[in-house]
Amino acid sequence: MVIGVLKEIKGNEYRVAAVPATVHEIVRHGHTVYVETGAGVGSGFSDAQYEAAGAIVADTNTVWEKADLYYKVKELFPQEFKWMNKDKILFTYIHSNAHPDETDTPAGQPRLRRGL
Repeated sequence: MVIGVLKEIKGNEYRVAAVPATVHEIVRHGHTVYVETGAGVGSGFSDAQYEAAGAIVADTNTVWEKADLYYKVKELFPQEFKWMNKDKILFTYIHSNAHPDETDTPAGQPRLRRGL
């Protein structure tokens, strides 16, 4: 599987969804990991640390294009909806009841079941 670790775009959000040690374990189990350039900087992790852990550090477009599964800390934002489709998996915390558009992508297609 190809996994993408994305840089958070929400204001004042400096966390990263996977640290270099996590990436190392994922790669050790035979998966490919793309980390968006600068994704870990706010949490104190350099691109070089991710590369040393076995990740491929790449620009935003490459990470979104190459990965099958995405790790994010925060919800998907409207400018990121264009990247999602039925073949992509997003692992993140979403606020689906407050923001149904987060689960109704792409193009109004229901993607997840909302809370009851």
